[in-house]
This record gives sequence, C-alpha cells and structure tokens, in this order.
Amino acid sequence: MIFIYFSITCYILLCFWLFSGFKKVKKGFPKQSKPTHFFSIIIPFRNEAKQLSTLIKSIEALDYPLSQMEVLFVDDDSTDGFQFPILNFSHQILHLNRISKSPKKEAILKAIPLAKYDWIVTTDADCILPKNWLTDLSEYIESTQKEMVAGPVFFKPTACFLNDFQQNEMLALQAVTVGSFGLGKLFMCNGANFAYTKKLFENLNGFQGNEDQPSGDDVFLLQKAVAQFPEKVGFLLKSSFVVQTQAAATWKALFEQRVRWAGKSTAYTSVFGKLVALFVFIANLSVLLSLPYLFWGHYELLFLFLIKVLIDVLLANQAAQLYQIQQRKVLLTALVYPFFSTFVAIYSLFGNYTWKGRAF
Repeated sequence: MIFIYFSITCYILLCFWLFSGFKKVKKGFPKQSKPTHFFSIIIPFRNEAKQLSTLIKSIEALDYPLSQMEVLFVDDDSTDGFQFPILNFSHQILHLNRISKSPKKEAILKAIPLAKYDWIVTTDADCILPKNWLTDLSEYIESTQKEMVAGPVFFKPTACFLNDFQQNEMLALQAVTVGSFGLGKLFMCNGANFAYTKKLFENLNGFQGNEDQPSGDDVFLLQKAVAQFPEKVGFLLKSSFVVQTQAAATWKALFEQRVRWAGKSTAYTSVFGKLVALFVFIANLSVLLSLPYLFWGHYELLFLFLIKVLIDVLLANQAAQLYQIQQRKVLLTALVYPFFSTFVAIYSLFGNYTWKGRAF
C-alpha cells in the first residue's frame, strides 16, 4: 500500500512539474521575408510502396524554394518493387547494404556525406509533411540560431479506438516533450520531424556509443546534444509544423512498436529521461497492484487514481489545444493504458520483436 501511494504521488508531482515547464516554452518567433536556409532531407525506407506516393506529394506541395532543398531517399533492401515517379525536386536514391542491427542509423550515415547542404532534416516514409514545414524551420533557425531542432509528430486520424488510443498517448508524449524542454531537460524527440547541422552531428561523433541499439537515431543524438551543447538545441512549438505519421494498424503491430520504443529507455544518457520512464512505469504498475486492494475495501485508492487520470488528461490537453487535435475516448484510454504500458515495459526487458519484417 505504501509503495502504491508513494509511486502515484511522485508521478502526480512529476506531471505538475512538466505542466509548469509547458507553460514556459516560447510559442512564437519573428517571420522572415525570404527563406535563407538550405536543407537536405533524408528519408530511409523499407517496403513503403503504399506510403511513399503520399509522402512525395506532400514534398512537392512544400511552400519552399526548390533550389534550396534536396531529398535523399535511402532504400533499405525493399522487396515491394516500388518505382519512383518523375520528381520535380532535386533528389538522390541511395541503396543500403545493411551490416548492423540499426538500419535507420546506417541509412542516415550513408546519406549525410552525400548531402549537398549543411542542414540535415530527417523524416519517415509513412509521413505527410505540412506545407510550411521548411519555411517554419528556416524562420525558427534564423530567429534562435539553434543547430538542432525537434518538432511534433502526430497520427493521421481514423475512426477507431486503436487510433484514438495511439493519438491520446502521442498527445501525452508531446506534452512531456514540450514540458521537459521548458524545464531545460529535453530528452525526447521524434526522428520523423528532426533537424540538425552536419557540424553539430560531427561534433557529437554522430551515433557513436549507441550503434547496437536498433533504433534511437533521434533520442540518443538529442540527449548527447543536450548534455554537451544545450544552448544549441530547440523545440519548434507551432501547430503548422506538425508532421503526420501512420498509426499502427493492429494491436500486435502497436505492441511491437512500443516494445522497440521502450527498449531504448534503459540506454538513455539523460538522468531525467530515465527518471520519467521509471515514474511512468511504477505509476502504471501501481494501478495494477492496487486492484486486489479494491476488492478488500480500500476504495480510497479510487480517489488517488482519479487524480492521476485527471492529471494525465490535463497534461495531454495542453498539447491537444496547442496543436488543435481532438481528444477522443480519453477515459477508455486511461483504463486500458496501465495494462498495456506495464506489459510493454516488462516484455521489453527480455522479449523480441519484429520491425519491418526483421526480428530483433
């Protein structure tokens, strides 16, 4: 009982702290009269024939001078036979001969030396880019002089609980991300909306130190940058900068994706990041451990859980309002999430998963 009270109380206090950080983040910056930066966009892909056409259309619709951007597509041994159409923007199509357990990092490492421009921007093949994506990024860089910029990612909306569950979770993750940035303790980002200079990448020795992690091309690089050059790292907090990605289509696919994400947390270099992951885990575990106590008449625990749910909803709502995303089936998500999250965390410590047709 003491463990349950203590863990949930710590979690609630953490959420209040993150909430205060969210309020500190600057939400505006001056506009430029003319874009001044040049970008090399790197897109690793594997068997994304169904998604690449949509992504390409969103690239072609970008409101940015074509002379100031290029796209490097890195094919990680695709077998779906996708053929690129004639493209109206500068591009390269590279082919990866994978030799490690981290194909996405390999793809980026292959592309960076071939990129023409100093600013590297990464996204995923299943994404839709907003029209002002590079314009917003250029204005933010010019205004802040940052050398690494993280941005928000949300799921394409569909009418089903699985999608709502993932969107609610992503809203909470974005709220934590923004809150941690406001506190000066940014530790999390998404490689589907991430940018940095070649110079900073080289100064950080790239992905050195986490080559064996299957993923983490984003968070590990971010955490290295925050540890060494915190003044050079920024988070672009703007609704028009949101990248949309594809939600997992099945619960099994979602579970394996989250296992992959959870597996990275043990290798975090950020102490704050590790503490957040730990508090989230023990709070959700405490919800499960408390169920027998409810049968034994300890109904006061319901009040504590109600506060936890309310705090979760309020924190996620900050992101929902900022990015103009509707929250749906919030209470049902709150009931399911402790079971799902706890199982994912425990399984990630010893279980295997598949990713893009490969076992890890």
